[in-house]
Amino acid sequence: MNRSDEAEKLFRDGFNCSQAVFSAFASEMGIQVETAMKIACAFGGGMRLGNTCGAVTGALMAIGLKYGKSKADENEARDKTYALTKQFQDRFCKAKGSVMCRDLLGYDLSTPE
Repeated sequence: MNRSDEAEKLFRDGFNCSQAVFSAFASEMGIQVETAMKIACAFGGGMRLGNTCGAVTGALMAIGLKYGKSKADENEARDKTYALTKQFQDRFCKAKGSVMCRDLLGYDLSTPE
């Protein structure tokens, strides 16, 4: 099963978009799936406000984990991470029309109704 299929299965099993996407990369990144699920849990539903889509934040966490800067002098890693972040968001927006959860769902999760 590829990561896309795995993320879809996790979502259908009841995890939010961010958990599903980030957790699909967990093993490859050397972290436990349970840890990835917990890290990503708060990012679903655009952080419950309809902001940046959880699938996007999950993917960006995976990009950061794989390529991100972890030492003060790792500016090349930072620059690569930022470039990949922009590239991913541009591609996602082109394919889906937005990176905002409320736009993608057609309603705002932050309102009671």
